[in-house]
Amino acid sequence: MMRRIIVIAAAGFGLAGCSSFSMDMFKSTPPTVQVQLDSTPQGADAKTSLGPGCKTPCTVSVSPPDTGFSVTYSMDKFVPATVPVTVVHIPADFSTPASTNIDPNPVVAELQPAGPPPKASRRRAIRPRSPKPPTGAAPAPADGTFPDPGQSAPPPRQ
Repeated sequence: MMRRIIVIAAAGFGLAGCSSFSMDMFKSTPPTVQVQLDSTPQGADAKTSLGPGCKTPCTVSVSPPDTGFSVTYSMDKFVPATVPVTVVHIPADFSTPASTNIDPNPVVAELQPAGPPPKASRRRAIRPRSPKPPTGAAPAPADGTFPDPGQSAPPPRQ
């Protein structure tokens, strides 16, 4: 009999010493769901907006938010892609437990090849052409002097 009293008393003192007793330990942890990630081509880096990521094909475990999240895929020589993911929480009823659905699952992205980098322009420098003399005008004299514009033009040679 004495032994029972000591055990009960020891248990009582142990609880009395805990001044920060909380009911949080009785709350359930948020459920995690497995999300499959894949890409075409495979081997892309996939990262969820919730944090976890991996190299495709792979599976990550996430605690889904109340709304949705996204998965961003990236790979060298390909344009990055982001896929939105919808989260649907289905509450429990008397016959079924609560569940969470992820749509789409698997989350797949088709990565497009990045275009070639722009080439540097290799155009030749264009030199301005020297102007042609107007047709029907008298040729300039060989000595480099120009005729007086007030004089009439010499008769054409035959």
